[in-house]
Amino acid sequence: MSAEVDGRVRTADVVVIGAGQAGLSAAYHLQRRGLVPAGTVPEPRRPAGESARTYMVLDAEDGPGGAWRHRWKSLLMATVNGISDLPGIPQPAVDPEEASSTFLARYFGGYEDQLALAIERPVKVRSVSREDHDGGGRLRITTTRGDWSARAIINATGTWTRPFWPIYPGQASFRGRQLHVADYVSAEEFSGRHVIVVGGGISAVGLLDEISQVTTTSWFTRREPVWRDAAFDRQAGHDAVALVEERVRQGLPPQSVVAVTGLIWTPALRAAAARGVLERHPMFTGIEPGGVRLADGSLLAADVILWATGFRAELEHLAPLHLRGPGGGIAMDGTQVAAEPRVHLVGYGPSSSTIGANRAGRAAVAGILRLLGEQDKFAGDLNLRA
Repeated sequence: MSAEVDGRVRTADVVVIGAGQAGLSAAYHLQRRGLVPAGTVPEPRRPAGESARTYMVLDAEDGPGGAWRHRWKSLLMATVNGISDLPGIPQPAVDPEEASSTFLARYFGGYEDQLALAIERPVKVRSVSREDHDGGGRLRITTTRGDWSARAIINATGTWTRPFWPIYPGQASFRGRQLHVADYVSAEEFSGRHVIVVGGGISAVGLLDEISQVTTTSWFTRREPVWRDAAFDRQAGHDAVALVEERVRQGLPPQSVVAVTGLIWTPALRAAAARGVLERHPMFTGIEPGGVRLADGSLLAADVILWATGFRAELEHLAPLHLRGPGGGIAMDGTQVAAEPRVHLVGYGPSSSTIGANRAGRAAVAGILRLLGEQDKFAGDLNLRA
């Protein structure tokens, strides 16, 4: 869906920022609960005679698929971590050899079309601020295509646009190539070069396996990796999410779920271990023009450093709301920001998995509709007394 921007401030009851898994889940539940696209003409009517509540999804991407649009082509559906169905419409038949970026962009696009979701793109949200000073009014969303005014927002911007780069002594002196996982394309571009992979997560070990099949590699992590031999069952998942939830409830920056669960052995990773690929080294002490200085003082020559060091939540546009606490994170009550009930974060912390994103979308919509109902009742009471 597109709309011309003529300088006016457009309005909606709820604006969703981002159209990845979490944003689409939120849009589904908004529509299911009776909200209609902002700007619908003529507007449907509620039984009370008031205009129907409205919503709009603003997405920075050029097309459907969210962050999946940018995943490396070698990440196939056979090797990607389990992707949950979007609510209401199951995934179509999956070809295990299809690139996840292609499949999921097609799945998300078909989902948007079948449900006729109200999505405007490409729209980059620059900032969200309060139109009031007492927390009882509306929020102003400033974008690359004009301003919106909303009673509440659901932020679903994920993490892909904020790759985390650690800083090490001598980093700028390195004569080889440095890249983050977000910039990775394929292993073939590193053929004949020695590649250092830094990071202890799923992407790090997966890319180690892939790159080591065409060239030599070394693996470095800050902590000794923890491997799981047992299956990752429902209870293990519940326990891991509970630990992440407790951190965000306290206002601490969320950990990744894998930091809690550990790494899970797969046949491919066991084969990589048998080849000696998963021999982990403690972090180097510095970076030099020709390689990295090891903890024992020796120099390891390298041509490439691949930083598989994770991502941070993309929340800079929310900075005018001053949501972060002394701990550096945002204190949460479920999906709701504890200090600002008009703002819900989905795909953040415990809801960063695809299963969690679906649940968070539903919970956020339920919370926002309660808030809007309370606001409407309060306004009605004021009108009666007037």
